[in-house]
Amino acid sequence: MKLHDLRPDEGATKKRKRVGRGISAGQGKTAGRGTKGQGARSGGGKGPYFEGGQLPLVRRLPFKRGFTRPGRMAYQEVNVDTLDRHFSDGEEVTPALMAERHVIDEAEEPVKILGRGELSKKLTVHAHGFTRSAREKIEAAGGTAEELTLVITGVHATIKRLPKAQIEAIRAKQAE
Repeated sequence: MKLHDLRPDEGATKKRKRVGRGISAGQGKTAGRGTKGQGARSGGGKGPYFEGGQLPLVRRLPFKRGFTRPGRMAYQEVNVDTLDRHFSDGEEVTPALMAERHVIDEAEEPVKILGRGELSKKLTVHAHGFTRSAREKIEAAGGTAEELTLVITGVHATIKRLPKAQIEAIRAKQAE
């Protein structure tokens, strides 16, 4: 098969409507534009979002500024005071246990511990990231903050987030 042999499927394409080609064609004379007026003229008509004088939808909506990168790494955020509420003294906190107690939604997604609130219990917390204040509060309460290796899969593995050697090292560690 060669490039010139390629054809679209039967019925996939349709001939365009040729307007202004006589009355028997059904779209003759004014070619469906009506008689006179702005819409009948060449180049006539209003802009792409004109709504007859009503304030257009695009102007009624609030401005949405900024940009969200499609491949960004989204962390599930858990504050220190939430850990204090949901876990007892001396407990080992893992993403699986957090998901079981409905602190986070998905055990497989990365978790980051934030420093809002106070911690009065000695906990061993396993998470993919910690803020400096969260780590300090966990250690001040007598616990430990253990950082988990971030598993990079799917779209995140294709984005140049880490050097190739580092990605290969993580994948080799996962395979063990």
